[in-house]
Amino acid sequence: MSNESILTNKKRWRGVLLHTLVWIAVFSLPYLLRLYDSRLRESPNALRYFYLSNLTSICWVAIFYLNAYVLVPKFLYTKRYGILVILLLVLYVAAIALHSLFYQLVIIDRPFRLVNAISFNLPPFLMSVAASIAYRMLVDKSKNDMLLQARQQETMKSELSFLRSQISPHFMFNVLNNMLAMARAKSDQLEPTILKLSSLMRYILYESDGDKVEIRKETEYLQSYIDLQRQRLSSKVALQINLNTSDSDQEIAPMLLIPFIENAFKHGTGHIIKPEIQIDLYVKNNLLHFTVRNKFNAASTEIKDKTSGIGLANVKRRLNLLYPGRHTLLITDNDNWFTVSLQINLADDIKMHSS
Repeated sequence: MSNESILTNKKRWRGVLLHTLVWIAVFSLPYLLRLYDSRLRESPNALRYFYLSNLTSICWVAIFYLNAYVLVPKFLYTKRYGILVILLLVLYVAAIALHSLFYQLVIIDRPFRLVNAISFNLPPFLMSVAASIAYRMLVDKSKNDMLLQARQQETMKSELSFLRSQISPHFMFNVLNNMLAMARAKSDQLEPTILKLSSLMRYILYESDGDKVEIRKETEYLQSYIDLQRQRLSSKVALQINLNTSDSDQEIAPMLLIPFIENAFKHGTGHIIKPEIQIDLYVKNNLLHFTVRNKFNAASTEIKDKTSGIGLANVKRRLNLLYPGRHTLLITDNDNWFTVSLQINLADDIKMHSS
């Protein structure tokens, strides 16, 4: 038997045990009331009424589950309220009939009064129906929440996979062309370039598989990417880089910052007079500060590729899912400068990691 099957069986048995305990508590109420009320203890028929109450309670249990698992999904969720009301009335009549049968079997010396039976059993019937509806809605909401969470996790995984593949084609083509030129020129920079590319690919393929990575490793990856871009662009672009997280042992979601840097190199190195890119990253008081600025040409008619903007949309969605209420993201474009400013509160991650 697989671990998943074992966990499923354990969860199912826990549910059965919980339901059993709840119904035992419900069935015990008449007995507890009998102990509390001296008139019921002194009544000669007290024990018989106790048995009658428990026998009738079986009807409420049956109605609870029948309504929760059959009537609510088929008629309440589909808004066929008239049919639902009719079926509930039928169930109530059937419960009164069974109560009458139980009464005649248990209570011998008193006649059965239909009016009393209807008025006495109406409150527990309504409570059973209301409880079953609430129970079914809560169960379905819990399942929907779990399904939504699973879908969000799958979405984040697919988006991370997309980011991994997105970085490859255009960037890799340029880097390989640059390495080819180095090989022909027998440049001393070829070996360190290969090492940086190897380190970058190792991080993408192997080290970023988890939910979180050390900020230090993420920074090393960003530095390798920037160095390769710097080497390719030579002196064409003025770069101001400050990545200062070497003394931080905190963690962050992988591949979260690279889309902003990619976007800066993609749109800040084209037809621009004196292109310039500024990148600043540091952690202070459990707050990550990340800023990327690049010049851009607002009048440029450069055609963006099909993935333009998708990476930024993905990282915004990941931020909302992974750091809800714990991050601020500001994107502006003023005076031919495109600026991204991101702050992430990492304090909760420290608590979860330490616990």
